[in-house]
Formats: sequence, C-alpha cells, structure tokens
Amino acid sequence: DEIHLEPEKYYDEVIEINLSELEPYINGPFTPDEATPISKMSKKAVVNNWPRKIDVGLIGSCTNSSYEDISRAASIAKEAVKKGYRVRQIIRKNSKVSAGLERLETIRVSLNKKGELDEALKDIDALIIATGARASLDLTGPAKVDALGVYRQLESCKRVGIKRVILVSSLCTGKLFHPLNLFGLILIWKKLGENFLRNSNFEWTIIRPGGLKENEDIKSENINYSKEDTQINGSIPRRLVAQCCIDSLKNKESINKLIEVTSSNDNKKISFKKAMQMI
Repeated sequence: DEIHLEPEKYYDEVIEINLSELEPYINGPFTPDEATPISKMSKKAVVNNWPRKIDVGLIGSCTNSSYEDISRAASIAKEAVKKGYRVRQIIRKNSKVSAGLERLETIRVSLNKKGELDEALKDIDALIIATGARASLDLTGPAKVDALGVYRQLESCKRVGIKRVILVSSLCTGKLFHPLNLFGLILIWKKLGENFLRNSNFEWTIIRPGGLKENEDIKSENINYSKEDTQINGSIPRRLVAQCCIDSLKNKESINKLIEVTSSNDNKKISFKKAMQMI
C-alpha cells in the first residue's frame, strides 16, 4: 500500500531488522544488566565461575501477557528461592523483571521459536508453566497462549528431556457457560492446554486456583484443596498459589493429580502432604 511504497513520507526513520540474524540473550546472573548471547554463555560461565546447574525453570510471561500473568510468575519465583531452589526465569522479551528478582538468571524468549525455547529449557529438572492470556479485544489470545503456548512448551520439554511439569490453570476450566468465556473462550482453551499435559508422558501436576488476590499477608489464610471440578467459587492469594507449586515439586504424591485451590480464614488448616493423600 501507499505507506509501504513510500515509508519516508510517513516516518522520520525506517529501520530494517532481519529477525533470523538475532540471537537470544541470557540476562544475569546476579544483575539484569549482564546480557550474554546464548552461544557464548557456557564459556563465560566457566571464566566467571558462575553456577552452571539449574534446578527449576519458570516461564513467566508470553504472548498477550498481562500484569496478572507477570505477578503470578514472580510469586512462584520468589517462593522457589525462599525454599532453596535455583531458579531460571524464562519470560517474554519485553516483560519486566519483578522487583526482588533481578539477581536471578533470566532468559527472554518467544514461545513460537523452537530454538529459543529449547536453549532456555536446557539443563533444568522441572518446569512451572505460569502463563495465561488476559481478557482483551484480541479474542485469539487464549488460543495462542493457554493452548498453543502450553503445547509448544511441552514439546520443548520433550526435546530437551524435562520430565516434571507443573501447570497453573484456573478454577472452572472447561466450563462453557462462564462469563470468562466471553473473552475468547478462555476456559475452553485452558482445558485444551491441560489435556495436552495430561495426555503426555510427563510427571505432571495441574493447579487450578480461584480468583487471584494480591494479599501478601497469608498467615491467616488456609487452603482448601480439592479434586477436579469440585469448586466453582472462591479466591486465593498469589503467594499461596506459588506455595502450592513449590510444594508440588517436593511432594511425589502430587504427581499426575489435578488440584483445585482456594483459601479462607475459615478453612481448617491441613498440610499439603495430607491433602494429596486425600485427593
């Protein structure tokens, strides 16, 4: 069209970038200012005596991401660090690193690029998928993120040999007649993403939280753990969802289970291990 034929009429400067020539970078460790091309990271780690074994990888954001998406991933990373895990944050290229997590190793990827995902997921033992589409005018977002995005991450896990995967989904996933489905059938696409994981050979856990709260004071909140499709209402602080993810990593009885979680001051306190024995 007219703009493409004569771009100089409409723009002060035109910059052409060949995306096939761009190499993924890793930010960190210890500071986000330390950016290194993936091809040079191994040698640089040896020279600087950086730790080379990563125990847990975390996808923190994706296409059509939102503040809620990033916040949920940040909560999981903080909880993992608190429990002594070594964490690698894997986030969308234009996402911000949450305050307090700047010192963690961070890799920025596009979920539709196999090479980037495979490099990001190498040498880790488990992946927590905390991505999710937000309600927006782009009705294709949930399909791209909650179904196709999950599928691509799982395929990458297969290629690099990751066997343990935890997926953060949502309460009421799979229900057709739900207000959230007005925004691109979010809950239907989430169900498809869950099925991709359940029908795989991974050691999987799916966590379906209720409405997410920003409340950081979680001492008085007790979690209601339940089986699939048994809760339809309720909320839970992000930090408690993160706690559930890390508890799942530590507890083998959570493997191949779908767990629905909400919280309240009125719930009876129960340990994660005991809850898994009942589900």
